[in-house]
Amino acid sequence: MFKIKTQNKITNQGLDIFDKAKYNISDGEENPDAVIVRSAVMHDMSFNENLKAIARAGAGVNNIPIEKCAEAGIVVFNTPGANANGVKELAAAALILASRDILGGVAWAKSLTSDVAKEVEKGKSQFVGHEVIGKTLGIIGMGKIGAMIANIGVALGMNAIGQDPYMTVENALSLTRSVKMARERGEIFEKSDYISLNALVTPETKNMINAESIAKMKDGVRIINMARADLVDDDAMAEALESGKVAKYVTDFPNEKVLKMKNVIAIPHLGASTEESEDNCAIMAVEQIIDYLENGNIRNSVNYPDLVTPRTTDSRLCVFHKNVSGTISKISSAVADLGMNIENCTNRSKGDYAYTVCEINGRIPEGLAGKLSDVKDIIKVNVIG
Repeated sequence: MFKIKTQNKITNQGLDIFDKAKYNISDGEENPDAVIVRSAVMHDMSFNENLKAIARAGAGVNNIPIEKCAEAGIVVFNTPGANANGVKELAAAALILASRDILGGVAWAKSLTSDVAKEVEKGKSQFVGHEVIGKTLGIIGMGKIGAMIANIGVALGMNAIGQDPYMTVENALSLTRSVKMARERGEIFEKSDYISLNALVTPETKNMINAESIAKMKDGVRIINMARADLVDDDAMAEALESGKVAKYVTDFPNEKVLKMKNVIAIPHLGASTEESEDNCAIMAVEQIIDYLENGNIRNSVNYPDLVTPRTTDSRLCVFHKNVSGTISKISSAVADLGMNIENCTNRSKGDYAYTVCEINGRIPEGLAGKLSDVKDIIKVNVIG
């Protein structure tokens, strides 16, 4: 039996996929084979030696110690695109909220107590906003969500410009023809009336909205952040909002500083908070765990390479190792020393780490995993079958 620990509440639409004859699932499992998590912070948690995988039911993995897991041979999955539609729809709402003072108007209307129709006509001018048609929408980060937002901008009559040096062919093909691509982020800053942030946080993107980048922007630019809090330097944003350089900042990531800023619309992290998104993320996370535990296949890992190959034998030797030369020959030698033959062998690497799956005819002896684990640069060995 495999043990699955749920670190947060995970929807039944996902958990029901597990075959209960093979899996025990609860939030109290000890020494689990895999963990499914949403927002729980795991950096200070200790991991048992049996733990093979952590699946994040969502895209962001900043709550998981990625490098620590890689060093222990623990695969960390996420579910990119599973919550894309929910985030896209909230971004569309944010675009309109940044243009029209709808929230201010609603709050004011609620305060009216008498002669309401007359007072509405008399006072509504204080909430006059702008239309988005004809304006330029710049999107930084053209993953699935960014591409969707670009298409929405076009549908609303906007000029859409995207920027992403790592854009996939799949996402490029999903774009409306009129979406243009910028070579550099600076072009987005200079040309956009609205800027939508949809990038992951990396050393290159952290605090990319700062005093220097804001200075390049148009006066009265409106910025929408449905991606990550750390993309924006809060102090620089506060100063820009106070001066009017940035007319409106809509963010899904409120904090103490953000809530005190002028002209901020702070949404309480609702991007993926739809029933559909939670179901989609749970389903995708569970399917990835099952395929990994039962077949050794890895898809959508953030710390190890993706490797998906069909089963041709009953036994698989799954080896996590450093991405250094000579390791595969050491694996082959260890198998040959036991008088066994590798039918198929597939290897993939990602940065400093690599993953090798060897298919072997016959039952794999118990001692092989231990023998390989003692080899330099081999991190962990899992046997399937």
